Amino acid sequence: MTTCLSALLAPARWVRGAVLTAAGLSAMAAGGTEERGGLEAAVRGGLRVLRERWTRGTRERGGTAGPPRPSLPEDAEEVSALQALPIDVQLNIMSFLSPQDLCRLGSTSCYWRAAVQDPLLWRYFLLRDLPFWTSVDWKSLPDVEIFNKAFSEDSDNVLYDYMTVYKKSCPQSRRSLKSSRPRYGAVTSFLQSLVTQAEPRFAMFGPGLEELDDSLVQKMMTCPEILLVAGLPQRQIHGIGSGVSFQFNNNQKLNILTLYSTTSVERRRARAEQAVAVNKMFYQENSIVGNQQAMHYSVIAQVKKVCEVVDGFIYVANAEAHKRHDRQEELARILAMIDPALGPPNRPLLVLSCVSHVGVKRIPCVYMAHQLQLNLLHQPWMVQDTVAATLAGLLNGIEWLLEEANCKNAQ
Repeated sequence: MTTCLSALLAPARWVRGAVLTAAGLSAMAAGGTEERGGLEAAVRGGLRVLRERWTRGTRERGGTAGPPRPSLPEDAEEVSALQALPIDVQLNIMSFLSPQDLCRLGSTSCYWRAAVQDPLLWRYFLLRDLPFWTSVDWKSLPDVEIFNKAFSEDSDNVLYDYMTVYKKSCPQSRRSLKSSRPRYGAVTSFLQSLVTQAEPRFAMFGPGLEELDDSLVQKMMTCPEILLVAGLPQRQIHGIGSGVSFQFNNNQKLNILTLYSTTSVERRRARAEQAVAVNKMFYQENSIVGNQQAMHYSVIAQVKKVCEVVDGFIYVANAEAHKRHDRQEELARILAMIDPALGPPNRPLLVLSCVSHVGVKRIPCVYMAHQLQLNLLHQPWMVQDTVAATLAGLLNGIEWLLEEANCKNAQ
């Protein structure tokens, strides 16, 4: 199996600016040969300098005359067969390794330890892997400025530790951290389960509920093997209803109030005509910030009642890459729903980055988080890739949401 490094870097080009637009995504998908080549050349150059210094140090240990050379360990090993391979071959080999395997390689010798700590190498891994991550949250989102930096080896070494950024952002690392938490957490959860509590309620809304060819809600209602419908609660909200109760992992129940902005007839017509239906959940209020008019929404009275009683929010985003999206408007509507004036400011927000079915090209969750500018929010949030036709990813998102809601209630 052979892989070109340029091809590995192809899906990971970021556009300039703090927000990733649809045009930016198109440019990123098209690739940037010059920019990718800059990173590849910088990584190769770093490895080449490292090997030259190591070879020089080995000669000096053997008694070869010459001026003193700095910063080589006294116990530098002899050049191994793998180390003697051409730089391009070394880089190609490392490109097939997972970050965990790369760290193991670094434990085999001083040369490889220095090689795998190269910030540009970890930047390469970050750019290569993040388009394929299926979730990102408020603690792990990489700063967009990291991807806008020029490929300057000096500035990279001074300003950013890409290895730390990768470990913080990688979903596998987050899962490992979660599994390593103290065991008394399970005892606490068991004791909390003995106390009778009202099932948590969540408001679910967003364009992904209405624009996709496959209905996420319909699939949730008809897949008991994935998410079991537990009935209709007695609690009613005038003009909204009671929502639907689901049973998660045959244990905890949760109540989801689905909020549509249009009627089913209007949604079908909009999909048939490929038009945007008028959203009836919000009304726009004009406001001035500086010398510019800012987009500001408020929710209608019935939706306001929902926002006052729920324990968290589920925003279903349309993640299909071939469609146009107004993320600024989406952010304004999210802010209207989570307005601190309507309830506790720390209620969690789960963003389901949803596509209709597996074959549809999606916007990666990291890009979605930056497009929606979720870093501006002050409460816990997570973006989870989801597929409406199969409900893939849904349970992971619900698990996170319930954990955050339980933490909030415990506080």
